[in-house]
Amino acid sequence: MASFLTDLLTSIFTPGPTHSILVATNVSFAALQTVLFILLLLIQSVHFIVLSILCAGLWWSINWFAAELEVARHKEKEQEFEKLDETQQQQNDSSGEDSGTETEGGDDPATTVNKKPIASTLPLAEDAEINLRRRRSLGSSTGNISTDSEWDKVEEADAHR
Repeated sequence: MASFLTDLLTSIFTPGPTHSILVATNVSFAALQTVLFILLLLIQSVHFIVLSILCAGLWWSINWFAAELEVARHKEKEQEFEKLDETQQQQNDSSGEDSGTETEGGDDPATTVNKKPIASTLPLAEDAEINLRRRRSLGSSTGNISTDSEWDKVEEADAHR
């Protein structure tokens, strides 16, 4: 239980839906639905039915959105690997042309190995950490980029005219 809580707290800062956040979300919604059902039985108000329907809709939409993000992530990785495979093949083709040697018949299909890698080779947490580092490096500027300094430059240029 303690490891789940520490994993949950560290996954808050990881972009995208992580397993521990989805588990915590699903447990929370299940507990809410249970409480609403118990209150419906005790108080017998139609309001709890409406709240339960709203809760179920929100619960379903969060899980649907997380699934769509996962599908988009896999498509993006496949495209990256296809581009990588294409560039490797272009490099192999260009290096083969420069050697000046020709082979007849091409590669034997029995000995060729499928060079297309599996869609996911890095764990999701490492991908998120790499993306976070990339964003930090892009955003780590000196802070001189502001519209005020740009307007000052424009005003100085107008004053010199």
